[in-house]
Order: sequence, then structure tokens, then C-alpha cells
Amino acid sequence: MSAPNVIRAADGDAVAERAARLIAELLDATLTARGTVHLALAGGTTPAGAYAQLEPKRWEGVELWFGDERCVGPDDPAANYRMVAETLLGHAPGALVHRIEGELGAERAAAAYDALLRQRVSTDGGSVPVLDIALLGIGEDGHTASLFPHNPALEAREVAAVAVHDAPKPPPDRVSLSLEVLRSARSVILLASGPAKAAALARALAGPDPAVPASLLVRDRLSVIADTAALAAV
Repeated sequence: MSAPNVIRAADGDAVAERAARLIAELLDATLTARGTVHLALAGGTTPAGAYAQLEPKRWEGVELWFGDERCVGPDDPAANYRMVAETLLGHAPGALVHRIEGELGAERAAAAYDALLRQRVSTDGGSVPVLDIALLGIGEDGHTASLFPHNPALEAREVAAVAVHDAPKPPPDRVSLSLEVLRSARSVILLASGPAKAAALARALAGPDPAVPASLLVRDRLSVIADTAALAAV
């Protein structure tokens, strides 16, 4: 079993800065190679810090997707879209943003996002669209995106986006990229900071475990950027 690339940073601010640099490098390289790049964004405080510093050489050709969204409107304080609008979109001229329409409800929003992903992103001959970069976080319970331990959404196959119900954190209804899409991405970046994430991160890095969704990412395409506190149990 291959090991992910683990990048240690001093604290949460350093995690965000290192993430911004790595994402920019991947965006620039993919744009140079193919002219278009598909990046899935994460919610959370540390990703927000990265977005504020994210400065690739150009934004034209960048298509921005969302790893997950709560079933709320775009202006709701809980919406990942609102956070991205406040931290990133103001300095991303030319980027094409694809919002999950959470206000439609989980099933309708997931079906619409699945169709949009398939319209815009190649499956490379597989069953799901293949993103170039997926940025993710990890929860204290080991969840990533809105794929929670033991939730039926984790088992969805041959779909790009999945409706999530009964999430253990409010609101209970959400939309998430499927595990299959996250596993198919060419590059995955997982961010973790703070001591509260230490136990979950250690379990994720120990090896695949169905009870720890973040552990199910493809390890040879995974970069983990974490601070000293989050890596304390590794």
C-alpha cells in the first residue's frame, strides 16, 4: 500500500499558505498542459485561508466546483458558496464557478450537479467525471466532504454527486461529491489543523477503514498538509 505525501506545517496559517502554493502550482501546470482545469473546493476555516492567498498565473480556463454543500441558499451564512464568494471569487477573474443549488433540496440538487459535472468534465472512459484537483478537509469523526461514517451516501456508486441525509452536524441535508469521484481525481489535497483533528487524521493515515471515510482516498494521489498539532498522533 503506497503512502500519501504528508507535508508538515507549523500551524493553521502555515497549512493555508502551503495549500495555496500547492494548488496554484497544480493549476498552472494543468492549464499549461491542457488549457482547462477542474478544481473542487472545500468548506472550512483553513481552506478559506488558502483561498484568500490563492494566486495562479491566470484564472481563465479554471472551472471551480464544490466538494459539498449544505441544503441552504447561496447567501446563507452556512453555505460553502458564500464563504468561497467572500474569500476567493473577488480575485479570481475569468474562473467559471459551478454552484451546488442546495436550496433545491438534496435529491434535486445532487441530480442537477451530477448532470452538470458530466456535461463539463470528461469521465476518461470511466463511470464518473475525473476532476483535476479535489481539495478536502477532515472532520473529527473522519468524514470528508459530506461523506460521514456509516451514512448510506458513502456507498453510492456510478454517480458524481449524492444526496446526504441525517448528517451528524447541522443542517442534516446536504449534497456531496461521491466517494467514487473523490477517488478518481488526479490530485487530492487533504488539509488538517489543530489538536481536535489528530485522532481522525491518524486513523485516516493508518490505512483504509470504512468507518473513516477520509482513509478511503487513493493514497498515491493524495497530499496531506497538516500542522504539528494535527499530526501529533501520527
